[in-house]
Amino acid sequence: MAVGVLALQGDFREHAAMLSSLGSEVLLVRRPEELAVVDGLVIPGGESSVMDKLTRLFGLAEPLRAAVGAGLPVYGTCAGLIMLADTVLDGISGQQSLGGLDISVRRNAFGSQTASFETDLDVPVLGGPPVHAVFIRAPVVESVGPNATALATVADGRCVAVEQGNLIGTSFHPEITGEHRFHEYFLQKVRSAGFRS
Repeated sequence: MAVGVLALQGDFREHAAMLSSLGSEVLLVRRPEELAVVDGLVIPGGESSVMDKLTRLFGLAEPLRAAVGAGLPVYGTCAGLIMLADTVLDGISGQQSLGGLDISVRRNAFGSQTASFETDLDVPVLGGPPVHAVFIRAPVVESVGPNATALATVADGRCVAVEQGNLIGTSFHPEITGEHRFHEYFLQKVRSAGFRS
């Protein structure tokens, strides 16, 4: 079972290290032929508008959309969440998402880099103690459609983690705090999906 990490931009190395520490074979994905052999994919944090342009430049945008539509398990953090959203409320001119999550997101909803913060979140689906979450120029899920499920909210009630079928998205970065439960939850989806079997 190989899990890909989209490695065009952003903190893909941290995700690769986390997945490797959990025993996964990891493939850095930069080309369609690499995407074609993975059983799941992580889309890292970074800059969503740049990631969008690079996926189109590298010929990955349409294969990614097709894979998401076909049921490939995908976990997106921060910019990755934006990439998976059906609607980006404040994308820059021409910005496209891959879609798949029945949500509307707002980019940089918590403010600039200097407004980054950490907090503990209750995530019932993961069990155990609260998740210590780091938000860096993070998006927020403004609305959750009927096909998606909110997994966590911050204190003011705004949604910051969602899932829908084989897709998971978080506004925050568990890969940089050593919080492995979201990646483990994702790997369970990858194993259950048997996408390439």
